[in-house]
Amino acid sequence: MLVSRADLEASLERIRAAVSDPRHGIHGPGSPAWRLERDGIVFLAGGRAALLQLAHPFVAYGVDQHSKTRSDVVGRFRRTFANVFAMSFGDLDEAFHAARRVHTIHTHITGTLPAAAGPFPAGTVYHANDVDALLWVYATLIDGVVMATELVRGALPAAIIAAYYRDTWQFARLFGIPDARLPPDWPAFQRYIASMLASPILTVTPPARDMARFLFGRGPGQTQSRLGAFAELMAAGMLPARLRADFGLRFGAREQIAYAAAMSVMRPAVRLLPRRLRYLPAYVAARRRIDGKAPSELVRWIERRMFELAGAVAGAR
Repeated sequence: MLVSRADLEASLERIRAAVSDPRHGIHGPGSPAWRLERDGIVFLAGGRAALLQLAHPFVAYGVDQHSKTRSDVVGRFRRTFANVFAMSFGDLDEAFHAARRVHTIHTHITGTLPAAAGPFPAGTVYHANDVDALLWVYATLIDGVVMATELVRGALPAAIIAAYYRDTWQFARLFGIPDARLPPDWPAFQRYIASMLASPILTVTPPARDMARFLFGRGPGQTQSRLGAFAELMAAGMLPARLRADFGLRFGAREQIAYAAAMSVMRPAVRLLPRRLRYLPAYVAARRRIDGKAPSELVRWIERRMFELAGAVAGAR
């Protein structure tokens, strides 16, 4: 099933009906989503989410055949997160504009699989607006937020996770994912994640493996930076063993010790960070907007540095 423009517009109307104040966007201050997603620690699971997405052949070949990531890493990160941040932290008009922009871009991302991949035979037609692929991408992001938060801050109460998951339905609707296709609650969502991880649908194809090497700075002509090595270590530690092996990520005794040491340092360090450094720039900007304050140049500067660091993982300058 593909999400048409009419499907998207109907989904956006469901969002509008559930929003009490358009200035707050799809969530707003005090929402379960903002309480978890505002924290920069969610990026610890960024590499894991990217690889889980690439493990879906539709995503891997879509990126391989249509993306400019290799030639413009920083620009690709900036454009992607400009849309994601507008959806999560922008006002309602900004969120809807980003949703329509992403959907339009996705309409042009289509092709055929050149080789068999898991249950998909060669010649299978893929579309970026395929509901099943969109659901998987959404799921990797939401699951990653909870995983990163719990790794650093400890287990979250079940009620908080349940409320957070239900809140993210608004985010899913921005992609036109029908409510009927979303797992009804957090336990069902966890079962969906587990079923996908065990399914042959997630098959690491050659372009997925090549893109993973590139993203961590280990592709042809690249010299992996310390930041790239750290990002790869975090991804390896958070991935299930099957996919970790299929992507060729090392996680032997040495890596396991390094991963445990990194976590033991991050947990107390995060608690000491001031909020202006701990919270995402997009969240800080959203709070300033809602409070009637002018945009902050410091926040913009931090956001630019954040994108540059993301590019530096792959060795971009």
